[in-house]
Amino acid sequence: MNKAELYPEYFAKFYDVIYHQVRDGVDNKFYLEKIKNTKGKILEVGTGTGRLLIEALENGADIYGIDISPSMLEILKSKVAPENQKRISLQNIVDFRLNTKFDLIIAPFRVFMHLTEKDDQLNALNNVYRNLRTGGKFIFDVFVPDLKPLITGLENVVDFEGEFESGNRIKRTTTTKPDLINQIINITFRMEWNEGNTNYNREWSTTLRYFFRFELEHLIERSKFKTYRISGDFSGNDLNNNSKEFIIVCQK
Repeated sequence: MNKAELYPEYFAKFYDVIYHQVRDGVDNKFYLEKIKNTKGKILEVGTGTGRLLIEALENGADIYGIDISPSMLEILKSKVAPENQKRISLQNIVDFRLNTKFDLIIAPFRVFMHLTEKDDQLNALNNVYRNLRTGGKFIFDVFVPDLKPLITGLENVVDFEGEFESGNRIKRTTTTKPDLINQIINITFRMEWNEGNTNYNREWSTTLRYFFRFELEHLIERSKFKTYRISGDFSGNDLNNNSKEFIIVCQK
């Protein structure tokens, strides 16, 4: 994700409203369980507004968070106690540096798909490896490509509509345009909301890079990681033709 694609303030404002509804039931139990079972320091890459980090902190985890979006981190810092704000920093998975090593690093909810260039993908894996303790794990997820919508794209699909404050509503419409040769999804989000009698609408575009199974395997095997497993869901089942997720666990 380049600077032009960073989450704008209005997108960050509604992030919790949208994604606590559409994502929590998918992955939060999985990642929070991994955090709970880790004895040692944890890093969440792409921590955003704290969908996972805040609950992990409340449960006593020794967790830190990085993100490249100032608007997302501003909201996160408003939620955490002053003594915990030092755990949060504006950094990129490709080159982050912290004064410790970690027993677990996670990059939930498609963080890795924002890396559209091969060099960034490989540099990210190797940088995570350097920041892990021996025996530490890196866990991330990307979706299994569904070829039909990838080829045809989506046109003005309403994927969220609801109230964010009493009397005020937000609607999000998503359009995608495929770039098949580069394995890129060009996504445009249109946000429409009201604050009292005033109506607003904004559009924001970003890109995601999708991956196929053997591409992921080749990429990881080019990195410093030598041990890894790819499962097909957040329950740890093997990949099969019905899998919707690639869950990748790499170990140092």
